[in-house]
Amino acid sequence: MHNYFEEIKKSLKKLISIPSVEGKPDGDKPFGKDVYDALDYTLSLAQSLGFETVNYDNYIGEAVYGEGEDLAILVHLDVVPAGKLSEWKHPPFSATEENGRIYGRGAMDDKGPAITCLYAMKALKDQGFVPKKKIKLIFGCNEESGWKCIEHYKKVAKFPDYGFSPDADFPVLYAEKGILHVEFSFPVPEKIAFLKGGDRVNMVCDRVEAVAPFDRKAAEKYGVKTENGKLVTLGKSAHGSTPEKGVNALRPMLAYLEEAAGLPETARKYLFDDALSLKSLSDDTGHLTMSPDVAEIRDGKLFITVDFRYPSTADGQKILDSLKQISDYTVISHQLPLYNDKNGFLIQTLLSVYNETTGEHAEPIAIGGGTYARALKEGTAFGPQMAGEEETIHQPNEYVTEENLRLQFIMYKEAIRRLSE
Repeated sequence: MHNYFEEIKKSLKKLISIPSVEGKPDGDKPFGKDVYDALDYTLSLAQSLGFETVNYDNYIGEAVYGEGEDLAILVHLDVVPAGKLSEWKHPPFSATEENGRIYGRGAMDDKGPAITCLYAMKALKDQGFVPKKKIKLIFGCNEESGWKCIEHYKKVAKFPDYGFSPDADFPVLYAEKGILHVEFSFPVPEKIAFLKGGDRVNMVCDRVEAVAPFDRKAAEKYGVKTENGKLVTLGKSAHGSTPEKGVNALRPMLAYLEEAAGLPETARKYLFDDALSLKSLSDDTGHLTMSPDVAEIRDGKLFITVDFRYPSTADGQKILDSLKQISDYTVISHQLPLYNDKNGFLIQTLLSVYNETTGEHAEPIAIGGGTYARALKEGTAFGPQMAGEEETIHQPNEYVTEENLRLQFIMYKEAIRRLSE
């Protein structure tokens, strides 16, 4: 275990050091050079560990172990932007070790699990384990912003039907909410010359800049600052599926612009104050959440992109129909919910691995996040976030603890063994 663990840490730090935020296409690199470098490094590592690898045109790759029916383990190598560098205690791609933690963007989401699953396969292989299924550890490259990698795999090869994604929470998920990314457009007064905020639709907006008339009283009321001739509001980033864990910087800016520049209240009223009562929709997977995370003035209109996560049993089309009451909109993406039988073999096997490892008596859970698991006919998400751990995914100072890495390695190794024996 010790030798594997040291190799896991070394490989993970190397992978974190590659700033694999999606960039513009670069020749045969559809998601930019940095994402390509992360894929190339990981496939080369897998080859050095003795696995057959496949690179599907630099969109997505896999390491293969065994023969038989496919068992997919779906991870991703792309990461969200680092955000405000001033809020990081260590540079986001330095992979700094401190007090039993490895800091860096992707440490938990999802480079840590990618590496631990790879070494879990290596450990099984070294022990002489012969799986009765073809284990495919699939390395996606566009999970955070579009899933074009999955689409490409399905075009050029047969995508597996069954497996899990280590890209959420323990003990194991039985459901994921539906995900809607919708861009709304609103009229904007001419006196508001510029507005831009947010990095990604699945990250709570933590900074907004605008050029508009300055009103000292309104600025003090809504916490608006001035920097280099621009109005600025600041917030705190969090994952778009849990907006309550962040502070959205767009709301105070909209309120300020209403008071100081005559912006209609429509956007704030519907997207923040929930005038349609959309958040009242709920089931056992939770209530609907809405996070307006990206905003920009273009062509004389204010465009705001919202991350909706709706309950697994809700009707996504009915929700879309209701949005017509807000303004004109464009659907950027729509991922249907995932819902599994809590008592099925897949869920119960992974739950048993977790409970036996930890000594707990946990039950399956549901989340608002979305994982590659919903790309499978039968799939679920399994780890790596432990209940009670500080959650830093999509936030400054993302880190993984050495203890979490050890637990990942133990549980993913046993999960892979049980699901493929």
